[in-house]
Amino acid sequence: MNRIKVLIADDHAFVRESTRRILEQEPDLEVVAEAGDGEQAVKLACDLKPNVALVDVAMPRLDGVEATRRIKAACPSVAVLVLSAYDDDQFVFGLLEAGAAGYLLKNVRGQEIVDAIRAVHAGESVLHPSVARKVLNRFAGASGKVPYRKSLDVLTGREMEVLKMVTKGLSNKEIAEALYLSVRTVQGHLVNIFSKLRVSSRTEAVVYALKEGWVTLDDAP
Repeated sequence: MNRIKVLIADDHAFVRESTRRILEQEPDLEVVAEAGDGEQAVKLACDLKPNVALVDVAMPRLDGVEATRRIKAACPSVAVLVLSAYDDDQFVFGLLEAGAAGYLLKNVRGQEIVDAIRAVHAGESVLHPSVARKVLNRFAGASGKVPYRKSLDVLTGREMEVLKMVTKGLSNKEIAEALYLSVRTVQGHLVNIFSKLRVSSRTEAVVYALKEGWVTLDDAP
């Protein structure tokens, strides 16, 4: 089994140790390193190239927003999952714009963190419900808004279908079943969507589509 390699970045040793214990109970997860500040998180991410970096927002030397930005710039293949005590707009939107694939609050259960790591590693987006609502309300196009660019000028009809289902929160398997496609074909469409929109995660793709007015709150869960 190819285990998912995880970097834990948090300035509280107790949180790091507790999170490590939870993750190491899972046979498909491996904690490869821990970082106590943002600068160390960036260095370890670049040196070790983990599959997922679990990053806190409030860290010394370099906060989570800047650490995420630097990790994604240097190592775009590393999926950043934020685990934060805060859901303030400045942190939420700063981290999503920096390239975070997911944003969870620290009041979630251990199993939710485990599931979220697997999800972002699979290319899916993970947003805490309160964070998801902030994102949708911030970026959703107003009813009847004329898109800045027509979606079909950028994406094919099938790619737009896939993107709308991503907005609804469907997994690759669920999209494949709904459109009578193979999971691999759906993954191929997502690769094309990400490339055309110049994004690296489902979360970024949905935010892009909301900003352009291609999808609305009615398309979201």
